[in-house]
Parts: sequence; C-alpha cells; structure tokens
Amino acid sequence: MSRLPRPKSFAVLLAAGSLALGASACSGGGGSSAAPAASTAASAPSSSASPGAGGASPTSQPFGAACSAVPADGAGSFAGMAQDPVATAASNNPMLSTLVTAVTQAGLVDTLNSAKDITVFAPTNDAFAKIPKADLDALLADKAKLTKVLTYHVVPERLAPATLPGDHKTLEGGTVTVTGSGEDYTVNGNSKVLCGNVQTANATVHIVDTVLLPPS
Repeated sequence: MSRLPRPKSFAVLLAAGSLALGASACSGGGGSSAAPAASTAASAPSSSASPGAGGASPTSQPFGAACSAVPADGAGSFAGMAQDPVATAASNNPMLSTLVTAVTQAGLVDTLNSAKDITVFAPTNDAFAKIPKADLDALLADKAKLTKVLTYHVVPERLAPATLPGDHKTLEGGTVTVTGSGEDYTVNGNSKVLCGNVQTANATVHIVDTVLLPPS
C-alpha cells in the first residue's frame, strides 16, 4: 500500500443518515489509498505520545499488553502516530492493516482524517480474522454495510480511560457499551481493549480484539 495522503474533502456519508461530526469539514477532492505498515518492533514505548493540535491531552500513557507490538520508533510508533490523522496513523500500525483496507474500501479515509476529536475502537488483523473468510469478503464488497459497521466503531468525542466506561453513541447511530476500569476494558461484553489510549492528531484510539457489529 502507498502512504495515505493528508486529509482532503469528503462527501456526506450514508445517504439515509445524518452523521453529524461536530467540527468535520470539507476541503479539496480526490480518493485515498492505504499506506504500507511500518516494520514491526517488539519493544514498548517509554513515554506517551502527545496529540496533535486541536486534540485533547491524554490523561495517561497508552496501556495494554498489545502495546508492546507497536513499533518503538518511526511513523508507526506512538510518537509517530500522534503526528498524523487517524486513518493515516492506522496505516502505519502493523496490527491494523485489515482495518485500513476496510476503511479504504468504504471510502472513509478522508472522513476519518478530517474529523475532529473522535474515538476509534480499532479492530486488529486478528479481530477481522475471527470472521469467516466468505463473510468478510462479502462485507468488504458491500460498501453500505461496511460503512455501517466501520462507523459503529467511531464515537464523536475523545474517550480517555477515565471516561471509557458507560454507553457511547457512535457515528453509525447505535450505542457501544464499555465496562471495566484501570487498564482492563471490554466493549459490548466481548471485545477486549488490547492497547488503549493511543493518540493521533485528531483521535484517541483503543485497539480491540473483536470487530463490533451494530444492532440489526
């Protein structure tokens, strides 16, 4: 994959919905392609990354066992991800390449990159691998359904660890429920946060081990 461009314009999503992102804006045009993942490193970061301008300051460092799989330096590190908008940052994280493919297929790259102060529950490659291949291929081929699933993973505000527990309305329109405390959180009862409180220029990311499915 080639590196994702910086945010451009995006069309209003979901013709039937009113996906209101408080401060999302439109500017130039054009599509996007996903960028290659940075090489994997096994060492954990020594400090938390700072969010970009306009983002809320994190209340703690990234946490969770899977954080050790994030590269220690470069664009895919915590510090590197903090410099880029969320879809671009995800494209540099080796654990999130399937998610980046899905976001690109749905045409949501510019939408996510242009949003302001959001939270993304980001499923790992292994989370997508739990879905039977035929079902995953069908989902990736159905743009409307894929958009619905992906926007169900996005909350239009930054959720720090202290504000994670509770019910949160998503861009899809449904609600995700987070339980837990400290460094142990579960989303919708079955999706564990593997590496939480990862900062990007416009989002807080909580990497999860199961794809979230909106209520039918």
